[in-house]
Amino acid sequence: MPFPINKEDSSFSFTHQCRYDVFVSFRGEDTRNNFTSILNGILYHHGINIFLDNEHLRGEEILDKLFEAIESSRISIIVFSKNYAFSTWCLKELVKILECKTKGQIVLPIFYKVDPSEVRNQKGKFGEALTKHETKFKDKMEVQKWRIALHEAGNIGGWHCTKDHPQFTLIKEVFEVISRVKLNYTKIFDVKYPVGIDSRVEDINLCLDIDSKDVRMVVIHGLPGIGKTTIAKAIYDLIAFRFEGSIFLENVKEKSITNDGRRQLRETLYSEILGARTLKELGAIKRINMRMEMPQHKRILLILDDVDKLIQVTDLLGECNCFASGSRIIITTRDEKLLSTFQKDCHLTYYDYRVKELDEHESRVLFCQHAFKRSKPKEDYLELVDSFIHYAKGLPLALKIIGSDLYPRGDICFWKSALAKYKRILNPNILEILKISYDGLDQNQQDVFLDITCFLKGYGKDVVKHILESCNSYDPYFDIEILKDKSLIFVDERGKLWMHDLIEQMGLEIIKQESKKHKRLLCYDDASKLSDTGLEEVEGVTLCLPQPRNMRIDFGRMKNLKYLTVRNLICEDVKYLPNE
Repeated sequence: MPFPINKEDSSFSFTHQCRYDVFVSFRGEDTRNNFTSILNGILYHHGINIFLDNEHLRGEEILDKLFEAIESSRISIIVFSKNYAFSTWCLKELVKILECKTKGQIVLPIFYKVDPSEVRNQKGKFGEALTKHETKFKDKMEVQKWRIALHEAGNIGGWHCTKDHPQFTLIKEVFEVISRVKLNYTKIFDVKYPVGIDSRVEDINLCLDIDSKDVRMVVIHGLPGIGKTTIAKAIYDLIAFRFEGSIFLENVKEKSITNDGRRQLRETLYSEILGARTLKELGAIKRINMRMEMPQHKRILLILDDVDKLIQVTDLLGECNCFASGSRIIITTRDEKLLSTFQKDCHLTYYDYRVKELDEHESRVLFCQHAFKRSKPKEDYLELVDSFIHYAKGLPLALKIIGSDLYPRGDICFWKSALAKYKRILNPNILEILKISYDGLDQNQQDVFLDITCFLKGYGKDVVKHILESCNSYDPYFDIEILKDKSLIFVDERGKLWMHDLIEQMGLEIIKQESKKHKRLLCYDDASKLSDTGLEEVEGVTLCLPQPRNMRIDFGRMKNLKYLTVRNLICEDVKYLPNE
């Protein structure tokens, strides 16, 4: 039979893990010693982790455990037998199973010597059972829930066990479906504290709409360190089993640098989709044709992680117009507009999704999980925790690294000292990740980014464009847009340019380390110690002091000065500024 696929949107939570592969709901007196026993034995023998409902265990506490087992299972099998509906326990299990189905759980019904229409319409024994419950229970709403659940379950594609369909053959088919789900579910999402993942995965699943027949591409973009790869892995684990072929290609940018790396990416992609055949085995001519024809016969899920150039996508996917109906392509990138031209040329539905920073509550939970190994801060650390959260500004990378650095130090003085240092010097592990976006810019774009960091942050976009154009004698619109696309800057609702605080700190750290560090003067000490020979290098000065202070500085010799912002600085000997 075709592989049954749930129609509801997948939104399984990543805050808990599946403990069981399969939960089996059945009526013991009908099938315990025959069909269900054989099914259970075959699954267990082949390494399927199964929770089997044992009707010898009953009571409200046991019901809670059953519900927990259903929630913790990847697949639920319902064995509808003639007396199934007479058991209120079975009906309660059924309602819970269908609730989990709406969250992505696979539900496989087996109609054991009963017709699916009897379940769907509550005829025959199922009708008798529900009538009996209605006379017995005062709570008519509960019985109505059971009727709705039976109707819904009777409409789910499954197996009808009749005399013409031998039991062993049916069990073999069930086992093959379960094995396929388990084999396709090679877990790649491995995050200890998945804070904020569920809501973002749910948003992206709305874009994916797995049950629609069109071919869809979703581009996940956002700040470096925001969790794009983590979210993509969570989605892969959640929906990969719903496709005939699936693959997650990690670090595409890095692997695409060399010819060997590009070849390995192609080999991995096509061998996984085709079933372990290599490009070398297929031959050069076949290799070229396959690049265009391969996906047409399979509904696939493909995730390309960390892409920074359009050619990396086209090299792997060609024109991207040959995927089978229902296929899904997910791409993670730091560049919002990377695929904007590509999607216009392809016959697919395109969505882009910007990953937002964690909110204050999410930030606190994630930070505390790493710093304290629990979700709430210790009483004495409340203010300090708030200070660290304010510093990280919702960036998961920073919250994880800083929290891990502080654990298990219980010394408040140590925490205060660490906070002061982080504000002064960006953690090198955070700097390394953030700087990747900066390193991908050309020289002009890097200069524009550093100028905005030092002198122009908070000004209107049009004002910044005008100032940069006046100073550099070229239209900077393109470069500003590139910085926006790479999430290095953003424009607020009032049209002003801003950047994330840690991105700004990265920019200031780059200025400290660059060879011409006196090109931009940002502190009093640098300006006061500047030699006469270094004056001509200076292109910008920002000196905003907390208290008025005298200083001797020869602005007239700064022939390349473009930007000057001073506050509380008294220079009595200033005669003129350079014409430039």
